[in-house]
Amino acid sequence: MNKQKYWREQEQELINRWNAAADRYREAQAAVTLQVAPQSDGRPTKDSVQAVEAARAELEAVRKRVARFKAEFSAGKRY
Repeated sequence: MNKQKYWREQEQELINRWNAAADRYREAQAAVTLQVAPQSDGRPTKDSVQAVEAARAELEAVRKRVARFKAEFSAGKRY
């Protein structure tokens, strides 16, 4: 397997991880927003807040990986 094909596979995997993490974050945020709506008691549950924090942490980890790929590309280590 040549390097370019391997790098493209890594990038595609990273894109898939990014999309999945962003979806989980959006869903968690929506759940918290629904709980804070006027018909509820006005406070999100502890579980939903933890879900948002976990999704945010996952998104941040993927963001760091994207930054690493970008730095490698800019330094000429990719392609």
